[in-house]
Amino acid sequence: MPDAATILLVDDEDAVQKLLTYPLEREGFRVMQARDGEEALQTFGTERVDLVVLDLMLPKLDGLEVCRRLRAQSTVPIIMLTARDDELDKVVGLELGADDYITKPFSIREFRSRVRALLRRAAVGGQADGRDIIRADGVVLDLARRTVAVRDAPVELTYVEFEILRTLATRPGRVMSRQALLEALWGDYAYREPRTIDVHVRHLREKLEIDPHDPELIQTVRGVGYRLKG
Repeated sequence: MPDAATILLVDDEDAVQKLLTYPLEREGFRVMQARDGEEALQTFGTERVDLVVLDLMLPKLDGLEVCRRLRAQSTVPIIMLTARDDELDKVVGLELGADDYITKPFSIREFRSRVRALLRRAAVGGQADGRDIIRADGVVLDLARRTVAVRDAPVELTYVEFEILRTLATRPGRVMSRQALLEALWGDYAYREPRTIDVHVRHLREKLEIDPHDPELIQTVRGVGYRLKG
């Protein structure tokens, strides 16, 4: 259950730790704190963690390196915090496997919304049109188990990658705009750049397509969005 989830909060500022820990614990989450990149990796290695909130600027190992190492061993949801409204930082974080990002300063309400959205997606497999299994051009999605196989080989997807694929697969042949995909994932697309979807789709193609540079499964509809081959 999301309400019993453990959140690893990685930030070197005491003020931020206090500011974010209190509202999360008040909602029933268990919050573990780390104040540098090395401590974050050590804690993650010894504790069951359901979601990581990861500041970009950290001592010892920066947030991008921590994200890269976490993603190499786990599909745990990751929200990156950045003090700068820097598009490059956001894109690099997404490239390394972060599921979402939020720029300081931000409202506690928005922060909690992001956390709950990712935990909700991670906790429930989700049902689509009453079907547990979706097949599309050599790709098999098991919604209950949240597993994906491509040409009979298992493929590991992050939570957001899985949700994008699931959303497209339940509407084969239908074009989905970037805004529609953001809304399907998080319930709205405020505060999020549509280009976020482009990064995740590129990762999906690298994992699913025979030739990611000439994709056949996930097709781009120029000026509109994406669709799954019908």
